[in-house]
Amino acid sequence: MNLACLLPLIDEMPGYCQLLEALRRGGEQRVVVLDEAKPYLLAALHRELGWPMLVVTPRPEGAKQLQDQLLCWSGEARIFPEPDSLPYERLASDPATIQQRISTLHTLTAADKAPLIIASAHALARKTLSPADFRATAHTIWQGMRFNIDELFARWMAIGYEWEHMVEVPGSFSRRGGIIDIYSPASDLPARIELFGDEVASLRLFDPATQRSLKLVNSIAVVPAREDLSSCYPPTRPEMYFWGTPPDPRQRGDPSGLPLSTITSEGSKSTGNILDYLPQNALLVLDQPSEIAQALGELDAEAREIRREQVARGELPRNFPTPYLTWDELSPRIQGVGRGENEKGRRLSLWSWQQEDAESLIPFTSAPAYGGRLDAFLRDAKEMLEKKEKRIIIVSHQARRLSELLEEEDIIAPPLSQLAGPLPPGAIALVQGSLARGWVIGSAVLFTDAELFGFTKKRRRVKRHPMRQAGSLSELSVGDYVVHIEHGIARFAGTTIMAVGETEREYLTLEYAASDRLYVPSDQIDRIGRYIGPSGAPPALSRLGTQEWARTKQRVREAAGDLAKELLALYAAREVILGFACSPDTTWQEDLEASFPYMETPDQIQAVLEIKQDLERAKPMDRLVCGDVGYGKTEVALRAAFKAVMDGAQVAVLVPTTVLAQQHFQTFTERLAPFPINVAVLSRFRAEREQGEIIAGLKRGTIDIVIGTHRLLQKDVSFKNLGLVVIDEEQRFGVVHKEHLKKLREEVDVLTLTATPIPRTLYMSLSGVRDMSTMETPPEERLAIKTYISEYEERLIREAILRELDRGGQVFFVHNRVQSIRRVASHLAALVPEAEVAIAHGQMPEEQLEHVMLEFSQGQIDILVSTTIIESGL
Repeated sequence: MNLACLLPLIDEMPGYCQLLEALRRGGEQRVVVLDEAKPYLLAALHRELGWPMLVVTPRPEGAKQLQDQLLCWSGEARIFPEPDSLPYERLASDPATIQQRISTLHTLTAADKAPLIIASAHALARKTLSPADFRATAHTIWQGMRFNIDELFARWMAIGYEWEHMVEVPGSFSRRGGIIDIYSPASDLPARIELFGDEVASLRLFDPATQRSLKLVNSIAVVPAREDLSSCYPPTRPEMYFWGTPPDPRQRGDPSGLPLSTITSEGSKSTGNILDYLPQNALLVLDQPSEIAQALGELDAEAREIRREQVARGELPRNFPTPYLTWDELSPRIQGVGRGENEKGRRLSLWSWQQEDAESLIPFTSAPAYGGRLDAFLRDAKEMLEKKEKRIIIVSHQARRLSELLEEEDIIAPPLSQLAGPLPPGAIALVQGSLARGWVIGSAVLFTDAELFGFTKKRRRVKRHPMRQAGSLSELSVGDYVVHIEHGIARFAGTTIMAVGETEREYLTLEYAASDRLYVPSDQIDRIGRYIGPSGAPPALSRLGTQEWARTKQRVREAAGDLAKELLALYAAREVILGFACSPDTTWQEDLEASFPYMETPDQIQAVLEIKQDLERAKPMDRLVCGDVGYGKTEVALRAAFKAVMDGAQVAVLVPTTVLAQQHFQTFTERLAPFPINVAVLSRFRAEREQGEIIAGLKRGTIDIVIGTHRLLQKDVSFKNLGLVVIDEEQRFGVVHKEHLKKLREEVDVLTLTATPIPRTLYMSLSGVRDMSTMETPPEERLAIKTYISEYEERLIREAILRELDRGGQVFFVHNRVQSIRRVASHLAALVPEAEVAIAHGQMPEEQLEHVMLEFSQGQIDILVSTTIIESGL
């Protein structure tokens, strides 16, 4: 969605034209403008002036929201993110954050670009490399270039690059003979350098996930991989690091092996800030300057407290440099932005309310809100268009539905992309998309879903990060478990050189039970495979010289044969049985999908499309939807259930726990509330009388969707017209339950949802026996999992818990000892008295355990002290 063609509408406003002239003259301009219209105003200024622009917001969430809106108006906006940790914290930064920050700095050093950059107050304050250091260390590699490999590698390591076996993340490089891979933060993709001697023969970008080349390029830019170069070092003998084990990070300056967050470079006389990177013709925009100053004051106070504690414990020198700038220190730099061409500089302050010293007011007003009263909107729209005084633009995710409603009122609303020229007064245009809120300025009226329906979908900007693939055999480490095709499970003990006669050969050493050893020639490595089993559970080693491994393989062959016969009978029956075929989507189906409060990820859209195609065939569906927790599998299942109900079929949603049943029931009830659909939940949380009423309703057909545990599989439960069964986490059901599910697959459509499929289910899907949809795109709000290992320290525990509670989250505190878990919970409650603490473990009465888990899922408990029972899916 690109609304750039609407930007010229603001040219009609005298206040905007006056602002342009004032900015060209220089100095600071203070403007009062409606919050909803700020993205439009900024995009218009960037289009008209063509200057590099840095927009500063008080909070990080505001920066992300502003970027979302600017992308709709201009198609160009990038975030300069703040580091993941507070100043002085010993926490490693996310590689994606580092890449984004350095990439933004690199963009600002390019003289031919005029980027539009958004940064929060925290990001603005943090120190980084000075522009002089950045330009001195950055370099370009081009085709035909000659260089000394050892010197080049030493240079890369001196600016923060890590030697790796395989390049998958920014800031890493590797070498395999005449092939060098490097992932520069200046690029979205890593580059592969092919050498002919010491000359660059070719340069290609490649996919870090598949390692496959994508396209040829003429040159690549290599920029510093870190903002902190003090923990890097130029090795005196770089060749020693490129063919063996990468150097220990503890040798790189910081004895702890974990660098201080955004530590300043000791080798540089100057410390930079993003303001120093702005070119002479740049425009600095401060959104609510008073709130920016307040946010920086809070950052300073919090950082000073952390510093005071670390200095008191001797973890930080008293003269340690400050890794951020205060508001007072930033003010002179802010005054200097844009002074290269104009002594007054160029700054723009945006305010949401009237200021005494504001130079101008851009007269945006809020658009009328209808809150779902579409009849009133249609009446008012028709009246505005008949007067030919207003231009109406509608940005909605329900554009098709609105187009049909407007046509019924004899109003033709073409898509904005079909207009040959500017939108004239008395005309209306539709745009499929999402904006936060609408506004009115002059003769233009912008409506969004927020005004028309009372809600708007939250935009999701998704970017696939390279995922580390399962380790290959070439990455074996001493102590890893392997499987020899003829001798069974062993532990890899390294390699050794042995002489056989007059010939020396390399062998892999495998350790078996009873201290037996097997030496496998390296040319027979294809006989060995990496052991794959339950994480954290070491396998039993095989015995050499016995029939144990042969018997194991025979049992597996027999089990595979039984499974093959079972599957053959099952899927042969499915081929001849006519299933329940759904009709195409109804208007209600479109309304339900449009009411989803988030933007669907591409994987969600694809999974829904595949499921609908299966449901509309006269053949029983058996599809597996595989995706991580929080990736939107429930929404996919809900839409499938709704489609089945629209054709008069009943739907059963089978879940492994009563807590999950309650959660699904709440979700289904809220989403289906506007429709005449009866949803019920069948579990132990229901009294016997209620269970009897639900079972009777299923027989009569008065209940459309039932959500329940294994209670749904008991003999007294029957359906009048069961058409679809949704199974959530099938691997958590027992053998008896699975036998019942196998019979269901012969008759009705079955949709299985899972985050961790069992090997049999996964293999059946990958081999094509069962259909599978994968969901690999996380929602934008989903944060990457970060693991930190530290000694037990009460201050650190309290700080981590409070930070999680401050953001509205909850905490698992795992203590895998039932005997002492109450004492730990009491101690934790005293340590964090602000939090509500509860206990959960496997020896508790079942009803009490489920009650605790239900309260935790509803947010009534802040900290749950539990054993590893949390892995059970409760």
